[in-house]
Amino acid sequence: MRSIRFRSQFESNIARSLIEKGYKFEYEKTKVTFVPKPRTYTPDFYFPEKNIYVETKGHLDKGDRVKMLLVKEQNPDLDIRFVFVRASNKIYKGSRTTYADWATKHGFEWAEGSIPDDWCKNDN
Repeated sequence: MRSIRFRSQFESNIARSLIEKGYKFEYEKTKVTFVPKPRTYTPDFYFPEKNIYVETKGHLDKGDRVKMLLVKEQNPDLDIRFVFVRASNKIYKGSRTTYADWATKHGFEWAEGSIPDDWCKNDN
């Protein structure tokens, strides 16, 4: 894990937990193309046994929300989920909408604080 450079302490902590539990995952290896422009989105974690992508977020700004909606719309076959540091955070100051509300409204599964075990491996 030392050779992997994580973009945040939250990602590093999640990876450490996954390694301790023995889960197989890839970190930022997949690139998903979307338009306009075209641009690419790199999911944080991928679980090959379940074909699930997980995006970890401490802050979900407008740019992230727009990007994720475009990626989901243009790649409906991908199972992309979120793990928020705090799902109760508001999407912007003064908003009533939380990160959890936004994710649910747009059909993203989400969790808070850590990746649920059932997202990581097959039960077989």
